Amino acid sequence: MPNSIYRLLSHRFLAVTWTIIIFILLALPGKMLPDENKLAVPQLDKYVHFVLFGSFVFLWSFYFAAKGGKRNLEKLFLRIVFVACLYGTAMEFIQKYFIPNRDFDVFDITADVVGALGGYLVVRLLLKVISLGEDKSPVNSKK
Repeated sequence: MPNSIYRLLSHRFLAVTWTIIIFILLALPGKMLPDENKLAVPQLDKYVHFVLFGSFVFLWSFYFAAKGGKRNLEKLFLRIVFVACLYGTAMEFIQKYFIPNRDFDVFDITADVVGALGGYLVVRLLLKVISLGEDKSPVNSKK
């Protein structure tokens, strides 16, 4: 992975910004959203939820992994997945009770959870690939 991408992903700013973007998008009043019946992709909002919460888990997990130490990363990643699931569920209740023209949808929560798990798998795979690349580099090889 190029150093510039690694540096960008390892900053808290990106994860915090993404967390705020999720809140803004999910708190938009229903009248500000496009009519789902006119979109070419059925259930597009489920894909959006998947990407939002998959990226949430990916960005926060990558930030903490890059921040330091490999101690208890697995537990930390699973906590991040749990927080993402809580965040998605809470936003559905906020939509139901506080956001005009928005509804509670259990399938949105399902998409949030599946996206969070997908983000977890992607960050685990990426970190494994990065660590394999470091092990093969001439700097880290034992002679």
